[in-house]
Amino acid sequence: MSKAEDRFKKIIAHCKEYGFIFPSSEIYDGLSAVYDYGQNGAELKNNIKDYWWKSMVQYHENIVGLDAAIFMHPTVWKASGHVDAFNDPLIDNKDSKKRYRADVLIEDHIAKLEEKITKEVSKAAKRFGDSFDEKMFRQTNPRVQANMEKIRAINERFVPAMENGQLDDLKALILELEIACPVSGSRNWTDVRQFNLMFSSQMGSASDGASLVYLRPETAQGIFVNYLNVQKTGRKKLPFGIAQIGKAFRNEIVARQFIFRMREFEQMEMQFFVRPGQEKEWYEYWKEERMRWHLALGIPREMFRIHEHDKLAHYANMAVDIEFDFPFGFKEIEGIHSRTDFDLGAHQKFSGKKLQYFDPETNESYVPYVVETSIGLDRTFLAIVSHAYTEEKLEDGSERVVMNIPPALAPVKIAVLPLLKKDGLPEKGREIFDKLKYDFHCQYEDKDAIGRRYRRQDAIGTPYCITIDHESLENNTVTIRERDSMQQERIPVDQIASIVSKRIDLRPA
Repeated sequence: MSKAEDRFKKIIAHCKEYGFIFPSSEIYDGLSAVYDYGQNGAELKNNIKDYWWKSMVQYHENIVGLDAAIFMHPTVWKASGHVDAFNDPLIDNKDSKKRYRADVLIEDHIAKLEEKITKEVSKAAKRFGDSFDEKMFRQTNPRVQANMEKIRAINERFVPAMENGQLDDLKALILELEIACPVSGSRNWTDVRQFNLMFSSQMGSASDGASLVYLRPETAQGIFVNYLNVQKTGRKKLPFGIAQIGKAFRNEIVARQFIFRMREFEQMEMQFFVRPGQEKEWYEYWKEERMRWHLALGIPREMFRIHEHDKLAHYANMAVDIEFDFPFGFKEIEGIHSRTDFDLGAHQKFSGKKLQYFDPETNESYVPYVVETSIGLDRTFLAIVSHAYTEEKLEDGSERVVMNIPPALAPVKIAVLPLLKKDGLPEKGREIFDKLKYDFHCQYEDKDAIGRRYRRQDAIGTPYCITIDHESLENNTVTIRERDSMQQERIPVDQIASIVSKRIDLRPA
Protein backbone atom coordinates (compact mmCIF):
# COMPACT_ATOMS: atom_id res chain seq x y z
CA MET A 1 0.00 0.00 0.00
CA SER A 2 1.37 3.42 -0.97
CA LYS A 3 1.76 6.27 1.54
CA ALA A 4 -1.09 8.15 -0.16
CA GLU A 5 -3.44 5.14 0.07
CA ASP A 6 -2.51 4.59 3.72
CA ARG A 7 -3.12 8.27 4.48
CA PHE A 8 -6.50 8.19 2.73
CA LYS A 9 -7.58 5.15 4.79
CA LYS A 10 -6.59 6.97 7.97
CA ILE A 11 -8.60 10.05 6.94
CA ILE A 12 -11.71 7.93 6.29
CA ALA A 13 -11.32 6.17 9.65
CA HIS A 14 -10.76 9.49 11.43
CA CYS A 15 -13.90 10.98 9.85
CA LYS A 16 -15.97 8.15 11.28
CA GLU A 17 -14.31 8.01 14.71
CA TYR A 18 -14.75 11.74 15.34
CA GLY A 19 -18.27 12.25 14.03
CA PHE A 20 -17.60 13.77 10.62
CA ILE A 21 -18.96 11.11 8.23
CA PHE A 22 -20.73 7.79 8.72
CA PRO A 23 -21.67 5.13 6.14
CA SER A 24 -25.40 5.53 5.49
CA SER A 25 -27.70 2.92 7.09
CA GLU A 26 -24.65 1.30 8.66
CA ILE A 27 -26.65 -0.94 11.00
CA TYR A 28 -28.04 -2.54 7.81
CA ASP A 29 -24.52 -2.92 6.35
CA GLY A 30 -24.71 0.43 4.57
CA LEU A 31 -25.75 1.56 1.11
CA SER A 32 -23.10 1.76 -1.58
CA ALA A 33 -21.71 5.28 -2.20
CA VAL A 34 -24.13 6.98 0.21
CA TYR A 35 -22.91 8.70 3.38
CA ASP A 36 -24.33 10.59 6.35
CA TYR A 37 -22.66 13.64 7.87
CA GLY A 38 -22.25 13.33 11.62
CA GLN A 39 -22.37 16.04 14.27
CA ASN A 40 -19.02 17.58 13.35
CA GLY A 41 -19.41 16.91 9.64
CA ALA A 42 -22.76 18.70 9.55
CA GLU A 43 -21.22 21.76 11.20
CA LEU A 44 -18.24 21.83 8.83
CA LYS A 45 -20.54 21.35 5.83
CA ASN A 46 -22.80 24.21 6.94
CA ASN A 47 -19.78 26.46 7.48
CA ILE A 48 -18.54 25.76 3.93
CA LYS A 49 -22.02 26.57 2.59
CA ASP A 50 -22.11 29.78 4.59
CA TYR A 51 -18.66 30.84 3.35
CA TRP A 52 -19.67 30.19 -0.28
CA TRP A 53 -23.09 31.85 0.08
CA LYS A 54 -21.70 34.98 1.66
CA SER A 55 -18.90 35.18 -0.93
CA MET A 56 -21.38 34.81 -3.78
CA VAL A 57 -24.59 36.47 -2.66
CA GLN A 58 -23.86 38.77 0.27
CA TYR A 59 -20.63 40.23 -1.13
CA HIS A 60 -21.93 40.67 -4.71
CA GLU A 61 -24.67 43.22 -5.19
CA ASN A 62 -25.68 41.73 -8.55
CA ILE A 63 -26.05 38.07 -7.41
CA VAL A 64 -29.16 36.73 -5.67
CA GLY A 65 -30.07 33.35 -4.22
CA LEU A 66 -32.60 30.69 -5.14
CA ASP A 67 -33.83 27.38 -3.73
CA ALA A 68 -35.55 25.43 -6.51
CA ALA A 69 -37.41 22.16 -5.99
CA ILE A 70 -35.68 18.84 -6.61
CA PHE A 71 -38.58 17.55 -8.73
CA MET A 72 -39.09 19.39 -12.02
CA HIS A 73 -41.29 18.95 -15.09
CA PRO A 74 -39.82 16.04 -17.10
CA THR A 75 -39.57 18.19 -20.25
CA VAL A 76 -36.93 20.26 -18.44
CA TRP A 77 -34.56 17.30 -18.78
CA LYS A 78 -35.49 16.76 -22.42
CA ALA A 79 -34.69 20.42 -23.18
CA SER A 80 -31.41 20.33 -21.23
CA GLY A 81 -30.19 17.28 -23.14
CA HIS A 82 -30.07 15.01 -20.09
CA VAL A 83 -32.67 12.53 -21.38
CA ASP A 84 -30.76 11.94 -24.61
CA ALA A 85 -27.16 12.78 -23.75
CA PHE A 86 -26.58 12.30 -20.01
CA ASN A 87 -24.80 9.00 -20.43
CA ASP A 88 -21.52 7.48 -19.34
CA PRO A 89 -19.70 4.86 -21.42
CA LEU A 90 -19.88 1.62 -19.44
CA ILE A 91 -17.47 -1.32 -19.75
CA ASP A 92 -17.19 -4.57 -17.73
CA ASN A 93 -14.23 -6.80 -17.10
CA LYS A 94 -15.35 -10.38 -17.75
CA ASP A 95 -12.95 -11.89 -15.21
CA SER A 96 -13.43 -9.63 -12.17
CA LYS A 97 -17.09 -8.84 -13.03
CA LYS A 98 -16.22 -5.23 -12.10
CA ARG A 99 -17.82 -2.32 -13.96
CA TYR A 100 -15.92 0.78 -15.08
CA ARG A 101 -16.38 4.00 -16.98
CA ALA A 102 -14.46 3.60 -20.23
CA ASP A 103 -13.49 7.28 -20.30
CA VAL A 104 -12.15 7.14 -16.72
CA LEU A 105 -9.94 4.16 -17.58
CA ILE A 106 -8.42 6.15 -20.45
CA GLU A 107 -8.14 9.34 -18.36
CA ASP A 108 -6.36 7.37 -15.61
CA HIS A 109 -3.91 6.06 -18.21
CA ILE A 110 -3.25 9.64 -19.37
CA ALA A 111 -2.80 10.70 -15.72
CA LYS A 112 -0.07 8.07 -15.30
CA LEU A 113 1.78 9.50 -18.31
CA GLU A 114 1.40 13.01 -16.84
CA GLU A 115 2.74 11.70 -13.54
CA LYS A 116 5.84 10.37 -15.33
CA ILE A 117 6.39 13.82 -16.83
CA THR A 118 5.99 15.48 -13.42
CA LYS A 119 8.54 13.09 -11.88
CA GLU A 120 11.07 13.85 -14.63
CA VAL A 121 10.58 17.59 -14.09
CA SER A 122 10.89 17.24 -10.29
CA LYS A 123 14.10 15.21 -10.57
CA ALA A 124 15.62 17.75 -12.95
CA ALA A 125 14.58 20.66 -10.73
CA LYS A 126 16.42 19.09 -7.77
CA ARG A 127 19.46 18.35 -9.91
CA PHE A 128 19.84 21.83 -11.45
CA GLY A 129 18.52 23.97 -8.55
CA ASP A 130 18.02 27.68 -9.16
CA SER A 131 19.34 27.50 -12.73
CA PHE A 132 16.56 25.09 -13.77
CA ASP A 133 14.48 26.24 -16.76
CA GLU A 134 11.33 24.12 -16.59
CA LYS A 135 9.86 25.36 -19.87
CA MET A 136 13.07 24.57 -21.78
CA PHE A 137 13.37 21.18 -20.07
CA ARG A 138 9.81 20.21 -21.08
CA GLN A 139 10.53 21.23 -24.67
CA THR A 140 13.84 19.39 -25.02
CA ASN A 141 13.92 16.34 -22.72
CA PRO A 142 13.38 13.20 -24.86
CA ARG A 143 11.44 11.24 -22.20
CA VAL A 144 9.14 14.18 -21.44
CA GLN A 145 8.59 14.79 -25.15
CA ALA A 146 7.85 11.09 -25.78
CA ASN A 147 5.18 11.00 -23.06
CA MET A 148 3.68 14.27 -24.24
CA GLU A 149 3.45 12.82 -27.75
CA LYS A 150 1.69 9.73 -26.35
CA ILE A 151 -0.85 11.94 -24.56
CA ARG A 152 -1.41 14.00 -27.71
CA ALA A 153 -1.97 10.86 -29.81
CA ILE A 154 -4.43 9.42 -27.26
CA ASN A 155 -6.43 12.67 -27.06
CA GLU A 156 -6.52 12.89 -30.85
CA ARG A 157 -8.68 9.75 -30.82
CA PHE A 158 -10.21 9.95 -27.35
CA VAL A 159 -11.80 13.41 -27.62
CA PRO A 160 -13.74 12.86 -30.88
CA ALA A 161 -14.78 9.37 -29.72
CA MET A 162 -16.35 10.90 -26.60
CA GLU A 163 -17.90 13.85 -28.45
CA ASN A 164 -19.44 11.65 -31.16
CA GLY A 165 -20.38 8.69 -28.97
CA GLN A 166 -18.11 6.30 -30.90
CA LEU A 167 -18.17 3.45 -28.39
CA ASP A 168 -16.24 0.99 -30.59
CA ASP A 169 -13.36 3.48 -30.81
CA LEU A 170 -13.25 3.77 -27.00
CA LYS A 171 -12.95 -0.01 -26.64
CA ALA A 172 -10.32 -0.17 -29.38
CA LEU A 173 -8.30 2.52 -27.58
CA ILE A 174 -8.53 0.64 -24.26
CA LEU A 175 -7.26 -2.53 -25.95
CA GLU A 176 -4.46 -0.77 -27.85
CA LEU A 177 -3.25 0.99 -24.70
CA GLU A 178 -3.30 -2.41 -22.97
CA ILE A 179 -5.33 -1.04 -20.07
CA ALA A 180 -5.93 -3.80 -17.54
CA CYS A 181 -8.63 -4.20 -14.91
CA PRO A 182 -7.22 -2.90 -11.58
CA VAL A 183 -8.78 -5.88 -9.78
CA SER A 184 -8.15 -8.91 -12.03
CA GLY A 185 -5.22 -7.53 -14.02
CA SER A 186 -6.79 -8.94 -17.19
CA ARG A 187 -7.73 -7.19 -20.43
CA ASN A 188 -10.82 -9.30 -21.03
CA TRP A 189 -13.32 -6.48 -21.68
CA THR A 190 -16.95 -6.38 -22.82
CA ASP A 191 -18.11 -3.94 -25.48
CA VAL A 192 -18.66 -0.33 -24.34
CA ARG A 193 -22.31 0.69 -23.94
CA GLN A 194 -24.12 3.84 -22.85
CA PHE A 195 -25.67 4.12 -19.38
CA ASN A 196 -28.05 6.98 -18.44
CA LEU A 197 -27.21 8.43 -15.04
CA MET A 198 -30.59 9.88 -14.05
CA PHE A 199 -32.72 8.34 -11.30
CA SER A 200 -36.35 8.13 -12.42
CA SER A 201 -39.50 7.84 -10.34
CA GLN A 202 -43.29 8.04 -10.64
CA MET A 203 -45.34 11.01 -9.47
CA GLY A 204 -48.98 10.37 -8.66
CA SER A 205 -50.77 7.06 -8.15
CA ALA A 206 -50.89 4.39 -10.84
CA SER A 207 -54.70 4.52 -10.86
CA ASP A 208 -54.89 8.15 -11.99
CA GLY A 209 -52.03 7.91 -14.46
CA ALA A 210 -48.67 8.42 -12.78
CA SER A 211 -46.18 10.54 -14.70
CA LEU A 212 -42.45 9.95 -15.07
CA VAL A 213 -40.23 12.33 -13.09
CA TYR A 214 -36.51 12.46 -12.39
CA LEU A 215 -34.39 13.25 -9.37
CA ARG A 216 -32.40 16.20 -10.67
CA PRO A 217 -28.86 15.33 -11.81
CA GLU A 218 -27.76 18.98 -11.36
CA THR A 219 -29.10 22.14 -9.75
CA ALA A 220 -28.43 24.47 -12.71
CA GLN A 221 -31.70 23.80 -14.56
CA GLY A 222 -33.74 25.04 -11.58
CA ILE A 223 -31.95 28.37 -12.03
CA PHE A 224 -32.53 28.53 -15.79
CA VAL A 225 -36.28 27.86 -15.62
CA ASN A 226 -36.58 30.58 -12.94
CA TYR A 227 -34.36 33.09 -14.75
CA LEU A 228 -37.27 35.27 -15.92
CA ASN A 229 -39.07 35.14 -12.55
CA VAL A 230 -35.96 36.36 -10.73
CA GLN A 231 -35.05 38.96 -13.36
CA LYS A 232 -38.49 40.55 -13.35
CA THR A 233 -39.30 40.38 -9.63
CA GLY A 234 -35.79 41.48 -8.68
CA ARG A 235 -35.68 44.18 -11.41
CA LYS A 236 -32.24 42.86 -12.30
CA LYS A 237 -30.12 44.31 -15.09
CA LEU A 238 -27.46 42.33 -16.94
CA PRO A 239 -24.97 41.23 -15.87
CA PHE A 240 -26.43 39.47 -12.83
CA GLY A 241 -26.19 36.05 -11.23
CA ILE A 242 -28.41 33.50 -9.50
CA ALA A 243 -26.81 31.22 -6.88
CA GLN A 244 -28.13 28.00 -5.41
CA ILE A 245 -27.02 25.25 -3.03
CA GLY A 246 -28.83 21.95 -3.34
CA LYS A 247 -28.88 18.18 -3.63
CA ALA A 248 -28.36 16.39 -6.92
CA PHE A 249 -28.53 12.70 -7.77
CA ARG A 250 -26.62 10.56 -10.27
CA ASN A 251 -26.73 6.80 -10.67
CA GLU A 252 -22.96 6.60 -11.03
CA ILE A 253 -21.52 3.48 -12.64
CA VAL A 254 -18.47 3.64 -10.43
CA ALA A 255 -19.09 5.57 -7.24
CA ARG A 256 -15.76 5.55 -5.41
CA GLN A 257 -13.11 7.33 -3.41
CA PHE A 258 -15.24 7.92 -0.31
CA ILE A 259 -17.35 11.09 -0.71
CA PHE A 260 -15.58 12.20 -3.90
CA ARG A 261 -18.08 10.47 -6.18
CA MET A 262 -21.47 9.68 -4.64
CA ARG A 263 -24.96 8.95 -5.88
CA GLU A 264 -26.47 11.67 -3.69
CA PHE A 265 -24.39 14.82 -3.39
CA GLU A 266 -24.63 18.57 -2.98
CA GLN A 267 -23.69 21.33 -5.41
CA MET A 268 -23.03 25.05 -4.98
CA GLU A 269 -23.73 26.65 -8.34
CA MET A 270 -23.97 30.17 -9.69
CA GLN A 271 -25.23 31.06 -13.16
CA PHE A 272 -24.10 34.51 -14.30
CA PHE A 273 -26.20 36.04 -17.10
CA VAL A 274 -24.36 38.34 -19.51
CA ARG A 275 -24.75 40.12 -22.82
CA PRO A 276 -23.67 37.92 -25.79
CA GLY A 277 -20.10 38.79 -26.71
CA GLN A 278 -19.14 39.58 -23.10
CA GLU A 279 -18.92 35.97 -21.93
CA LYS A 280 -15.14 35.74 -22.46
CA GLU A 281 -14.30 38.59 -20.05
CA TRP A 282 -16.70 37.26 -17.39
CA TYR A 283 -15.37 33.73 -17.87
CA GLU A 284 -11.85 35.02 -17.14
CA TYR A 285 -13.16 37.08 -14.19
CA TRP A 286 -14.83 34.10 -12.54
CA LYS A 287 -11.80 31.84 -13.11
CA GLU A 288 -9.68 34.27 -11.07
CA GLU A 289 -12.38 35.04 -8.52
CA ARG A 290 -13.05 31.37 -7.75
CA MET A 291 -9.35 30.57 -7.33
CA ARG A 292 -9.09 33.49 -4.88
CA TRP A 293 -11.96 31.97 -2.90
CA HIS A 294 -10.11 28.66 -2.52
CA LEU A 295 -6.79 30.26 -1.63
CA ALA A 296 -8.39 32.54 1.00
CA LEU A 297 -8.77 29.42 3.17
CA GLY A 298 -5.00 29.28 3.56
CA ILE A 299 -4.49 26.06 1.58
CA PRO A 300 -1.23 26.33 -0.42
CA ARG A 301 -1.45 27.25 -4.12
CA GLU A 302 0.47 24.12 -5.13
CA MET A 303 -2.48 22.00 -3.92
CA PHE A 304 -4.52 23.40 -6.82
CA ARG A 305 -4.08 23.37 -10.56
CA ILE A 306 -6.05 24.61 -13.56
CA HIS A 307 -7.12 22.07 -16.17
CA GLU A 308 -8.35 23.39 -19.51
CA HIS A 309 -10.91 21.08 -21.13
CA ASP A 310 -9.91 19.19 -24.26
CA LYS A 311 -13.43 17.91 -24.78
CA LEU A 312 -16.26 20.36 -24.17
CA ALA A 313 -19.77 19.52 -23.02
CA HIS A 314 -22.51 20.04 -25.60
CA TYR A 315 -23.55 23.32 -23.96
CA ALA A 316 -20.12 24.96 -23.56
CA ASN A 317 -17.77 27.04 -25.71
CA MET A 318 -15.14 27.43 -22.94
CA ALA A 319 -14.54 25.31 -19.86
CA VAL A 320 -11.92 24.90 -17.16
CA ASP A 321 -11.62 22.83 -14.00
CA ILE A 322 -10.01 23.83 -10.74
CA GLU A 323 -8.40 20.60 -9.55
CA PHE A 324 -7.27 19.73 -6.02
CA ASP A 325 -4.49 17.36 -5.01
CA PHE A 326 -6.54 14.75 -3.14
CA PRO A 327 -4.80 11.74 -1.54
CA PHE A 328 -5.61 9.88 -4.78
CA GLY A 329 -4.25 12.60 -7.09
CA PHE A 330 -5.40 15.80 -8.76
CA LYS A 331 -9.15 15.70 -9.43
CA GLU A 332 -11.83 18.26 -10.23
CA ILE A 333 -13.27 20.25 -7.35
CA GLU A 334 -14.91 23.08 -9.33
CA GLY A 335 -15.81 23.82 -12.94
CA ILE A 336 -16.15 27.20 -14.63
CA HIS A 337 -18.05 26.99 -17.91
CA SER A 338 -19.21 29.41 -20.57
CA ARG A 339 -22.57 27.81 -21.41
CA THR A 340 -23.47 30.28 -24.23
CA ASP A 341 -27.26 30.64 -24.67
CA PHE A 342 -27.75 26.89 -24.91
CA ASP A 343 -29.87 26.41 -21.78
CA LEU A 344 -32.16 29.43 -22.01
CA GLY A 345 -32.46 28.92 -25.77
CA ALA A 346 -33.44 25.27 -25.32
CA HIS A 347 -36.02 26.06 -22.62
CA GLN A 348 -37.45 28.86 -24.76
CA LYS A 349 -37.86 26.40 -27.63
CA PHE A 350 -39.34 23.52 -25.60
CA SER A 351 -41.64 25.65 -23.40
CA GLY A 352 -42.79 28.09 -26.09
CA LYS A 353 -42.20 30.95 -23.58
CA LYS A 354 -39.94 33.89 -24.38
CA LEU A 355 -36.89 33.92 -22.12
CA GLN A 356 -35.35 37.05 -23.56
CA TYR A 357 -33.94 40.15 -21.94
CA PHE A 358 -34.67 43.66 -23.19
CA ASP A 359 -31.44 45.60 -23.00
CA PRO A 360 -32.16 49.34 -22.49
CA GLU A 361 -28.58 50.21 -23.49
CA THR A 362 -28.72 48.54 -26.91
CA ASN A 363 -32.52 48.81 -27.29
CA GLU A 364 -32.79 45.16 -28.34
CA SER A 365 -34.05 41.85 -26.96
CA TYR A 366 -31.88 38.74 -26.82
CA VAL A 367 -31.36 35.45 -24.99
CA PRO A 368 -28.55 36.08 -22.45
CA TYR A 369 -25.34 34.05 -22.42
CA VAL A 370 -24.36 32.31 -19.18
CA VAL A 371 -21.08 31.80 -17.32
CA GLU A 372 -21.37 29.09 -14.69
CA THR A 373 -19.37 28.33 -11.57
CA SER A 374 -20.17 24.88 -10.19
CA ILE A 375 -18.45 23.48 -7.11
CA GLY A 376 -19.06 20.18 -5.35
CA LEU A 377 -19.81 20.76 -1.67
CA ASP A 378 -18.84 17.19 -0.71
CA ARG A 379 -15.62 17.42 -2.72
CA THR A 380 -14.77 20.72 -1.04
CA PHE A 381 -15.42 19.05 2.33
CA LEU A 382 -13.10 16.17 1.35
CA ALA A 383 -10.40 18.59 0.15
CA ILE A 384 -10.49 20.49 3.45
CA VAL A 385 -10.36 17.41 5.70
CA SER A 386 -7.70 15.76 3.48
CA HIS A 387 -5.44 18.78 3.75
CA ALA A 388 -6.26 19.28 7.44
CA TYR A 389 -5.45 15.75 8.66
CA THR A 390 -2.00 15.93 10.29
CA GLU A 391 -0.03 13.45 12.39
CA GLU A 392 2.53 15.21 14.59
CA LYS A 393 5.32 13.99 16.83
CA LEU A 394 5.75 16.40 19.74
CA GLU A 395 8.91 17.45 21.58
CA ASP A 396 8.09 15.24 24.57
CA GLY A 397 7.96 12.19 22.28
CA SER A 398 4.16 11.90 22.31
CA GLU A 399 2.02 12.06 19.17
CA ARG A 400 -1.16 13.84 18.26
CA VAL A 401 -3.57 13.86 15.32
CA VAL A 402 -4.74 17.38 14.60
CA MET A 403 -7.24 18.62 12.03
CA ASN A 404 -5.81 21.92 10.77
CA ILE A 405 -9.20 23.03 9.44
CA PRO A 406 -9.32 26.74 8.55
CA PRO A 407 -10.57 28.32 11.82
CA ALA A 408 -13.47 30.08 10.08
CA LEU A 409 -14.82 26.69 8.94
CA ALA A 410 -14.03 24.61 12.04
CA PRO A 411 -17.09 22.72 13.41
CA VAL A 412 -16.40 23.96 16.96
CA LYS A 413 -14.75 27.35 17.38
CA ILE A 414 -14.15 27.35 21.13
CA ALA A 415 -13.88 24.60 23.74
CA VAL A 416 -14.47 25.75 27.34
CA LEU A 417 -12.46 23.53 29.69
CA PRO A 418 -12.43 23.93 33.51
CA LEU A 419 -9.10 22.60 34.78
CA LEU A 420 -10.80 20.72 37.62
CA LYS A 421 -14.33 19.54 38.23
CA LYS A 422 -14.50 21.31 41.63
CA ASP A 423 -13.66 24.50 43.55
CA GLY A 424 -16.14 26.62 41.55
CA LEU A 425 -14.29 26.12 38.24
CA PRO A 426 -17.21 24.33 36.49
CA GLU A 427 -19.56 27.16 37.52
CA LYS A 428 -17.14 29.76 36.11
CA GLY A 429 -16.78 27.66 32.97
CA ARG A 430 -20.54 27.49 32.49
CA GLU A 431 -20.82 31.24 32.97
CA ILE A 432 -18.22 31.82 30.19
CA PHE A 433 -19.79 29.17 27.93
CA ASP A 434 -23.25 30.73 28.26
CA LYS A 435 -21.89 34.11 27.11
CA LEU A 436 -19.91 32.75 24.16
CA LYS A 437 -22.50 30.33 22.78
CA TYR A 438 -24.56 33.13 21.18
CA ASP A 439 -21.66 34.13 18.91
CA PHE A 440 -19.74 30.86 18.42
CA HIS A 441 -20.40 27.16 18.25
CA CYS A 442 -18.80 26.06 21.54
CA GLN A 443 -18.27 22.86 23.49
CA TYR A 444 -18.10 22.54 27.26
CA GLU A 445 -16.09 19.62 28.63
CA ASP A 446 -14.92 18.87 32.18
CA LYS A 447 -14.13 15.11 32.07
CA ASP A 448 -10.60 13.63 31.91
CA ALA A 449 -7.21 15.27 32.29
CA ILE A 450 -6.78 18.57 30.47
CA GLY A 451 -4.20 17.03 28.09
CA ARG A 452 -6.66 14.40 26.89
CA ARG A 453 -9.31 17.04 26.37
CA TYR A 454 -6.88 19.10 24.27
CA ARG A 455 -6.21 16.04 22.10
CA ARG A 456 -9.92 15.42 21.53
CA GLN A 457 -10.41 19.04 20.47
CA ASP A 458 -7.33 18.86 18.20
CA ALA A 459 -8.84 15.78 16.54
CA ILE A 460 -12.03 17.63 15.54
CA GLY A 461 -10.19 20.81 14.57
CA THR A 462 -11.25 23.20 17.36
CA PRO A 463 -8.98 26.25 16.89
CA TYR A 464 -9.23 27.65 20.45
CA CYS A 465 -9.47 26.08 23.90
CA ILE A 466 -10.29 28.24 26.90
CA THR A 467 -8.99 26.81 30.19
CA ILE A 468 -10.43 28.02 33.51
CA ASP A 469 -8.21 27.62 36.58
CA HIS A 470 -8.08 29.04 40.13
CA GLU A 471 -6.53 32.27 38.88
CA SER A 472 -9.65 32.78 36.75
CA LEU A 473 -11.71 33.12 39.93
CA GLU A 474 -9.30 35.70 41.31
CA ASN A 475 -8.77 38.07 38.38
CA ASN A 476 -11.30 36.99 35.71
CA THR A 477 -8.65 35.83 33.22
CA VAL A 478 -8.34 32.54 31.34
CA THR A 479 -5.76 30.69 29.26
CA ILE A 480 -6.44 30.60 25.51
CA ARG A 481 -4.67 27.77 23.64
CA GLU A 482 -4.20 27.92 19.87
CA ARG A 483 -4.65 24.57 18.09
CA ASP A 484 -1.87 24.56 15.48
CA SER A 485 0.99 26.05 17.50
CA MET A 486 -0.31 24.87 20.91
CA GLN A 487 0.81 28.27 22.23
CA GLN A 488 -1.01 29.54 25.33
CA GLU A 489 -1.57 33.07 26.59
CA ARG A 490 -3.45 34.70 29.43
CA ILE A 491 -6.34 36.98 28.44
CA PRO A 492 -9.25 38.68 30.24
CA VAL A 493 -12.60 36.88 29.99
CA ASP A 494 -14.26 39.92 28.41
CA GLN A 495 -11.76 39.81 25.51
CA ILE A 496 -12.34 36.18 24.46
CA ALA A 497 -15.07 36.98 21.95
CA SER A 498 -13.25 39.86 20.24
CA ILE A 499 -9.92 37.97 20.03
CA VAL A 500 -11.50 34.84 18.53
CA SER A 501 -13.71 36.85 16.16
CA LYS A 502 -10.68 38.65 14.77
CA ARG A 503 -8.67 35.47 14.32
CA ILE A 504 -11.36 33.52 12.48
CA ASP A 505 -12.43 36.35 10.18
CA LEU A 506 -12.04 35.51 6.49
CA ARG A 507 -12.82 39.00 5.22
CA PRO A 508 -10.06 40.82 3.30
CA ALA A 509 -7.94 43.09 5.53
